[in-house]
Amino acid sequence: MATHILFETASGYAIFEVKLRDELASMTGAVQTSIQDLGKFKKMVSLLSFSPFKNAAHALENANDVSEGTVSEDLRALLELNLSKPSKSSSIVLGVSDPILASAIKGALKLKCDTSESTAELIRGIRFHAPKLLKGLQSDDLTKAQLGLGHSYSRSKLKFNVNRVDNMIIQAIALLDQLDKDVNLFSMRIREWYGYHFPELVKIVPDNYEYAKAARFIGAKETLTAEKLPDLAALLGDDTTRAQNVIDAAAGSMGSILSEIDMLNISAFATRVVSIADYRKSLTSYLAEKMNLVAPSLTALLGERIGARLISHAGSLTNLSKYPASTVQILGAEKALFRALKTKGNTPKYGLIYHSSFIGRAGPKFKGRISRFLANKCSIASRIDCFSDTPTPKFGEALRQQVEERLLFFEKGEAPGKNADAIRKVLDQLSLEKKQEEDQDMADATEPVLPLIDAEPTKKDKKKKKRKLEEMEMDGDEGSEDEPVKKVKSSKEEKKALKKEKKRERKEKEAKEATEGAPPKKEKKDKKQKEEKDKRKKEKKSKH
Repeated sequence: MATHILFETASGYAIFEVKLRDELASMTGAVQTSIQDLGKFKKMVSLLSFSPFKNAAHALENANDVSEGTVSEDLRALLELNLSKPSKSSSIVLGVSDPILASAIKGALKLKCDTSESTAELIRGIRFHAPKLLKGLQSDDLTKAQLGLGHSYSRSKLKFNVNRVDNMIIQAIALLDQLDKDVNLFSMRIREWYGYHFPELVKIVPDNYEYAKAARFIGAKETLTAEKLPDLAALLGDDTTRAQNVIDAAAGSMGSILSEIDMLNISAFATRVVSIADYRKSLTSYLAEKMNLVAPSLTALLGERIGARLISHAGSLTNLSKYPASTVQILGAEKALFRALKTKGNTPKYGLIYHSSFIGRAGPKFKGRISRFLANKCSIASRIDCFSDTPTPKFGEALRQQVEERLLFFEKGEAPGKNADAIRKVLDQLSLEKKQEEDQDMADATEPVLPLIDAEPTKKDKKKKKRKLEEMEMDGDEGSEDEPVKKVKSSKEEKKALKKEKKRERKEKEAKEATEGAPPKKEKKDKKQKEEKDKRKKEKKSKH
């Protein structure tokens, strides 16, 4: 049974002391009924200490720590101040609502923590009567603090990484798929509608986008003359021949004549189809830019559309990175998988990655193998994009090259390279580029921004210089004609070179003496010592 209760609020941390512990431990049902009555509940707990937060930012920081299960400095200071240091004889047990936070407090402060049912009931009662139990707070202060902290906490979680938000990719790919359906549907509708007036245009201009632009430009076919040929050719990709064919077909068209109001509606609808098609192009470029920013390796491996569909189907890039390669392989084919499991048939070999060009290029008997290999590389690329600090497309390019090598292996039997070698090569390349950037930054930093200007000599410096010149002149008059040469300090490299030169000269001299028959330097020395020894012996004999 807990002796003290930790209560985290939006205004601060509070510690309550539990009374009647033995009775409460055996009367959990009674505690539940007594919670509603403030008079009875005050006999169970009493406020020991309350530490309010300084401001909203301080409250948000502590809320993040509590949600992550870490003991902040404020919470540590409060617990150390109000609860005695744990020992064998200490009977202090702290009641905490969150088991993760309880284990963190136990590891940091060595306090016994309790997260049992009776503790949860007491915390529920404290939360119910918090405005009256916490001193210095009005009835609506706690509600306002909870509302403000809730909004701040939600915003901070959403703004975790503004530059790499994959939610934008999920929405963009969903909208792009919808626009593809809409453009196809509306293009079919404009063909049928305008075909009543000018049916021959469909065969000359088969492209949906160009057809809508041509229908908007032509309008009533009776107004189409040779003067409009350059403008019509510009709409059809600068194809003058097709533009002339359209003009000739309009002159002999079998279509019916439409009223002015009908033509206005057809023209407005054609304008709307063209605007949707233009927006679809801009959305495609936006999706490509976002994918290169959020998941460059996955984009380099699969392309923007397939990579975005994988992220959208998984829910986020983080979820996709947590999936094993076997799940990535059949992602998007869940219905076929469960149907195969239910009927005990063959499971699908691929899901969304089927749209990749690699599977289309592989032979029929190699499609399953290449899809498994491609899913493996997708899993690696998504993890690199999700967990690296500076995502780069170079890993995706290396993985794409590996898939190309595997295709060649299936077709011609050429042995592909190892995955470790490919990744190591990219890592070495990145480290080399980083080193070059650092060297460039250091070189830029060492270059002076402004030209160096020599300081003007002061009067004191001028006097010193004059005195030195006078002394040198006096020394020159007193000394000999041969003036001593001033010694110049040589550098370490010069000294080393001088030593090497002397050593080389000495070796050459010894070699020359050896060739001429002269005894070497060591032999001369031994001979001299022998002569001196003989001389000493002779002197001793003469004395005796």
